[in-house]
Amino acid sequence: MTADARRPLAVFDLDNTLADTAHRQHFLQARPRNWDAFFAAAPQDPPIAEGVALALESAEECEVVYLTGRPERCRRDTLAWLAAHGLPEGRVHMRGNADRRPARFTKLEILRRLARTREVRVLVDDDELVCEDAERAGFTVVRARWATPSAELKVAQEREGRT
Repeated sequence: MTADARRPLAVFDLDNTLADTAHRQHFLQARPRNWDAFFAAAPQDPPIAEGVALALESAEECEVVYLTGRPERCRRDTLAWLAAHGLPEGRVHMRGNADRRPARFTKLEILRRLARTREVRVLVDDDELVCEDAERAGFTVVRARWATPSAELKVAQEREGRT
C-alpha cells in the first residue's frame, strides 16, 4: 500500500463551496430552467477564497477528493476549472447524466463507498440536507456557509436532482 493510499480523504463539494455560482443563478429562475446554459457558464465561476484555502490546507494531511452534483457531461470543464484555480489534484465524483436523485442521496452513497476503503476525515459542502444526512451517517462535516444561499439551487439539488 502506498503512502497516498493510507492518507485520509477530505471531500469537497464544488458549487457554492469552491465555486461561486451567483452569476449563473438567473438560468434557474427562468421557466423552464435553462440547465444547459447554467452548466455552460460554470467555467466562469469565480473561486470562493474560503473554500479554496480550506482545500489547500486539507491537502497537507489528506488526499482531496471532489464530490459534486454536476452531471458527468461537465467533467472536462470541471477539471479545467479546478486546475485553473490552483486547487489540489484529486478524483472528481460526478452524478450520471440521467441521475435525478436528490444530492443528499447521491452524495451519501458515494461517501459511504469511499469510506469502505479509506478514512473520510471531512466533508465540506454548502447543502444543509447533504450535511445533515452525512452527519447522521457518522461523517465529520464542515458547512460551507461562505456563499450566498440560493433558493433556486436548493430546489435544483433536492427536488430536481440536477446539481
